[in-house]
Amino acid sequence: MLIWFFEKGNLSVLGLGPSKKRVIDFLLFFSLTSAFCASGFLMKMYFAKQVWQLNPDISVKLIFSGLWWNIKSVLFEELIFRGVVLFILIRKLGSLKAIFLSSIAFGIYHWFSFGVFGQIIPMIITFFMTGTMGLLLAFAFAKSLSLYIPIAIHLGWNFTQIFIFSQGPIGNGILVPINAEPFRTDSYFIFFAASFLPVLLAFFINFLLLKKRRLENFAL
Repeated sequence: MLIWFFEKGNLSVLGLGPSKKRVIDFLLFFSLTSAFCASGFLMKMYFAKQVWQLNPDISVKLIFSGLWWNIKSVLFEELIFRGVVLFILIRKLGSLKAIFLSSIAFGIYHWFSFGVFGQIIPMIITFFMTGTMGLLLAFAFAKSLSLYIPIAIHLGWNFTQIFIFSQGPIGNGILVPINAEPFRTDSYFIFFAASFLPVLLAFFINFLLLKKRRLENFAL
């Protein structure tokens, strides 16, 4: 209704139709982002001696329910923050303003979805981390005019962190920690590297790949 009211168009503007190029893009950005996310856990295993094992309660049902939960949550957020509203904002305000507005809204939204509203330091960290990723996801949509790449990046990160390494609201996934001690190290550099380097690499490498792409044209 929004896209018809403002632009006399339909949901095809979200680039949801499958094509060989879009499927390849999805697989590339999903794989890269998943690998960057996993690298943080691998560093914690190496430097902090964290140990993970296959979930003894793993089952086909558990895998499908975890995958479905992640797909639903990612699609929900992408359709809100990188869907029709971002498309309309790009048309009305230009890409730069639209991307920043979308990322700000994405960061604020996670204050509530993460349950940190009212806690100043967690709010700042949450806004920086999720707002930064929101910038990348909005730029991916603006550059490709398709939700395939934003969904791939978003799903690659969330599925790896929340379900493969069981760090999220749905409980144990594929791998579970044997020693569930918080990540500690005497080195500030290692702490920063394991905690923040994966998300920064995911941002910059994906951004550089997107920057080299030819800008797609709007089609209504």
